[in-house]
Amino acid sequence: MPRTTADRPAGNATTDPHRNRALDATTPTPAAPAPASTWAVDALPWEELVTSALLGTDRRPPVPQGAPAPADGPAALLDAAALHTVRQRAGLLPAAPEARPELTAPDPRPPLPEAARQRLAHLLADRAGPSGGGRRGSAPDLTELIPQWLATANRKGFRAPAALVPALLDAARARTDLRPQALAFAGPRGLWLAGLNTEWKFALRGSANGSVQPDITDPEAVRSLWEEGLFAERIALLDAVRAQDPPAALALLATTWSTERAEDRLMFLDSLRTGLSGDDEPFLEQALSDRSRNVRATAAELLSALPGSALAGRMAARATSCVNPDRSGGGASIAVEAPHECDAGMQRDGVAAVPPTGRGERSWWLGQLVEATPLGIWEERFGGRPAEDIVALPVADEWAVELHTAWCRAAVRQRNPQWARALLGAPSAPPASGPGTASIAERSKLLATLPQTERASWIAEFVAAHGLSEAFQLLGVCAVPWTGPLGRAVVDALDIARDGGSYPWSFSGVMGLAERCLDPAEADRLEVLTAAQDEQEGASPGAGGYWSEAFQRLVSTLRLRAAMEAELTT
Repeated sequence: MPRTTADRPAGNATTDPHRNRALDATTPTPAAPAPASTWAVDALPWEELVTSALLGTDRRPPVPQGAPAPADGPAALLDAAALHTVRQRAGLLPAAPEARPELTAPDPRPPLPEAARQRLAHLLADRAGPSGGGRRGSAPDLTELIPQWLATANRKGFRAPAALVPALLDAARARTDLRPQALAFAGPRGLWLAGLNTEWKFALRGSANGSVQPDITDPEAVRSLWEEGLFAERIALLDAVRAQDPPAALALLATTWSTERAEDRLMFLDSLRTGLSGDDEPFLEQALSDRSRNVRATAAELLSALPGSALAGRMAARATSCVNPDRSGGGASIAVEAPHECDAGMQRDGVAAVPPTGRGERSWWLGQLVEATPLGIWEERFGGRPAEDIVALPVADEWAVELHTAWCRAAVRQRNPQWARALLGAPSAPPASGPGTASIAERSKLLATLPQTERASWIAEFVAAHGLSEAFQLLGVCAVPWTGPLGRAVVDALDIARDGGSYPWSFSGVMGLAERCLDPAEADRLEVLTAAQDEQEGASPGAGGYWSEAFQRLVSTLRLRAAMEAELTT
């Protein structure tokens, strides 16, 4: 095929004698080279172009140092930026498509009623608002209602709306107290989304409702997760197996116990509190020889909660050699002779040899022995006397506080309501003169061992007799909503505090509890408290108006809680 003029190589017209001169008329004229200033702009790095754009092309011309400035600096700068952008994009390679994620597991729960869905959207949208430090006004605090809303929705068995699951996970990420209820409500869709977003990975790490667990009836799946899973996943797995089959959980733990880290052994051992029984005693006895002091102490604590355990028997033998009926005087009393040493056997059974700063050694050892002794031993030791009579006996040599405090800890550890009642005494009695302990924290633990109705009645009488200054911790152990007598006692005490002329924020903790825990049906009865009162002589300036706002907020919150309950019931 003959070559055309376009196929011929371009030659130099002055040095190539064979070139046809006729081609000169048809060959296109080459484009003129770009001005030197343009090439200089194109050669600048991106950082220099950014600097020039920030400072202005007049102050920082977009050219290398010493090169002539372009005639139109801004235009040259924009052209160079466009050229850089095109070069960067041209250098990108197409990414290989990833596999699509598997579909989320189905959620068979019914959808929320529309009114409840809108309420949830409002609560989640408001959660990032200001907490209302200082003067809160009369509007309800919606952020404090989210936990209660979630608990009710879970109790009713609804599933979360798909569009609100991301906001729900964001709320749970920001507030750890929301996580159990939020993850239960989010269900399988929440776990599916958490696997796609690292900001929500907390949902996959061991919360009671957030960890993806295998079928615990599948031994191979359980063994695989136990041996290969993350620590939090293993904790959640152990808890799940323990709840259904305590011996199987103990056997699972035993397979890797000797190879676990000390801090992990401590956490695993703590999981045995659920379903603790005599079947756990052999394993816990072995743990008394563990290398870790904390593991030994926890094992001893668990064994002492089993009144029939060998450790409880050993501790009882030691304690009864120290505490006995005193028959030397005319009336019944208690004689105490604290131990003089802490031998190796005591230390193996969980007695810490070194006391805290400020505590005597002998009293420290005595308290630990009594705390670990089954409480029924004392009834036998004191001739069949009931707990109320024993704690009322005088104690020799000023050992009463140490002995009663140890009995309080024993009643809590052994969940013994009879001894808890005896050590609490009458709620109307001054705390300092009670038979047990004056510590409000210890009293709240004792109350937690009582049935809910009895607990609320005791606290209602305590509030009526002593007011609210020491009742905050006690109120925290009561079931929600508060019973009628307890709610009325708290409101009456708040009304008395208002009449005293102080500011309401002195009782903000109790007022916050009342907003969350009072029965919503009380709202109409409390309406009378929302009216502003005349300033009383000697009252704090403006206190009446502040109290009026506080009671308005209380009533508004109760009515809002009632509306939320109705929306979730429809």
